[in-house]
Amino acid sequence: MVLPKHMRLKGHRCFDFIYKEGSRYYGSSMVLRVAKANTKLLVKGIESEIRPSIKCAISISNKVSKKSVTRNKLRRLFHQHMSLRLSNITTEKEVWAFISLKPSCMKNPSSTLLRECDKLFVKAGLTK
Repeated sequence: MVLPKHMRLKGHRCFDFIYKEGSRYYGSSMVLRVAKANTKLLVKGIESEIRPSIKCAISISNKVSKKSVTRNKLRRLFHQHMSLRLSNITTEKEVWAFISLKPSCMKNPSSTLLRECDKLFVKAGLTK
């Protein structure tokens, strides 16, 4: 199961906005940036449907792994995890979240990375 298209965040303008305006939460293997949504920046065709939600983006640079296969596996793993964790959460306002993995994350197993991701979402006040 992958995040529905309406829960994913696309477009470099959105990423730039979160990078500049978002609150940062640091973990040993990743950084979570969270910002109140600016829907004017969304790519055309991606409109928030009925209720506000948490839209996610994941950045995995080639410093994490030179192999795109490895980076794509990690990205799919995180999107699947976010789909399960965030699908039942209701928010009053639209929120954008941006996860950047650090190069040191490859030393940790995926279960540790997902637990750290959950801790950062709790720290940010997005989940319980």
